[in-house]
Amino acid sequence: MRLILLCALLLIAAPLHAAERLNVVASFSILGDFVRNVGGDRINLTTLVGADGDVHVYTPAPADAKRVADARLVIVNGLGLEGWLPRLVQSSGSKATVVVASAGIAPLKLGSAADPHAWQSVPNARIYVTDIANALAAAVPAEADFFRTQAKAYLEKLETLDRDIRDAVAKIPPDRRKVISTHDAFGYFSAEYGIRFIAPLGVSTETEPSARDIAAIISQIKAQKIPAVFLENISDDRLIRRIAAESGAKVGGTLISDGLTGEKGPAPTYIDMVRHNIKALTSALDH
Repeated sequence: MRLILLCALLLIAAPLHAAERLNVVASFSILGDFVRNVGGDRINLTTLVGADGDVHVYTPAPADAKRVADARLVIVNGLGLEGWLPRLVQSSGSKATVVVASAGIAPLKLGSAADPHAWQSVPNARIYVTDIANALAAAVPAEADFFRTQAKAYLEKLETLDRDIRDAVAKIPPDRRKVISTHDAFGYFSAEYGIRFIAPLGVSTETEPSARDIAAIISQIKAQKIPAVFLENISDDRLIRRIAAESGAKVGGTLISDGLTGEKGPAPTYIDMVRHNIKALTSALDH
């Protein structure tokens, strides 16, 4: 009889415990990964812009308003990244606390505005994780020790990642630590680790380059002795082969900047993303 009573109590308690989990919304996939590593099974996490999504141009769906309305915490990057999010929070009527995970980071400039891609520096990612852990602990003080323990374990992984990047870059001759890239998302990586990302002359990231643009890129590579190019807005292999053949530069693979890939992609987690990028860069630069 006692066993039956105990089983009944456990069945009643289990859904109650699940219902007590903190509802957290993260704006996009990289933040979602940070939150998941800290919150573990003590939170219900919803990520608005999921894998392979572009946070810059995201259009919220009606279901997102309900997700935000149901949340206790909404964790955002800030620095102007999620221009669509304040309207979403307001229209949802949410009483959630909005946590800016980049708080405490000195922003770089991207043109005349703040560069929002602060996560590209792993020391900055550690600040994000600490801010997230503090927000979760403040929201559920009873679970504070759990969140801080989770954060400590993840911060140690990030420390190892940071050390590995520095070791990899140190093996690249200083005069080869430069690439041409159509990305404008690697300013923090460049400032932290000393690989220069040089914009290709006269090329828009919105459209494919013209023949004149390609000729200008080849001249730029030769003049500045740039060992590698990452031009992901060029989908025509013939153009890429021409750049490589005429300039002598290696054409790198894909650098991942603004979001994670799906589980089957090369970067389902933040650590996977950074390791993918440093491998692509060092493969192109250290020979």
